[in-house]
Amino acid sequence: MKQVGFDVCFVHRESDRDRALRTGQTQNLPDQLGQAEAPLRDVVEHGPLSGLTPIVRIGGAAAALSVLLSLSVGVSRTGFAMASRGELPRVLDAVHPRFQVPHRAEVAVGVAASLVVVIADVRGAIGFSAFAVLVYYAIANASAWTLAPPDRRWPRWLCAAGLGGCLLLAALLPRASIIGGLTVLLLGSVVWLVRRRHG
Repeated sequence: MKQVGFDVCFVHRESDRDRALRTGQTQNLPDQLGQAEAPLRDVVEHGPLSGLTPIVRIGGAAAALSVLLSLSVGVSRTGFAMASRGELPRVLDAVHPRFQVPHRAEVAVGVAASLVVVIADVRGAIGFSAFAVLVYYAIANASAWTLAPPDRRWPRWLCAAGLGGCLLLAALLPRASIIGGLTVLLLGSVVWLVRRRHG
């Protein structure tokens, strides 16, 4: 009786995704994995290679860390450039005398990233970051479109394709990411216009 009770309890607690992975009924699996927090881990964990789950976790962490490091380098240098133009606090406009890197901007970016991990939903932060990056590259493609032929390395149709692709991908992001990104862009534009008018 106890075993039966345990089995009933287990069935009630087992999610549809777990049941599909366990029984091989995968007709609706894409939708179920789309709602999972770690879909790749779930697939491995419930498959014949479940022993590789720790390796998948380590690989995912290593991949995320490499992306975080590359973004930190890029964002810190962008912050340094903005600080040198007075668009961010001048305290970030500093280069380490020995290593020749914008060390204050790098520390500021590291602190900001740590706060996001601790305070905010990382998934939402990733969506917002993706929207911002796509808008950034859309602006880059639009800028390349305006270059004169001698200064332009690639044909204009490629710039148009890049611009359209970036806008399309940005529009397909979750609504919260789009609204948050547009809000930040709007506020940043207002601040830039006010500073330009009074500067």
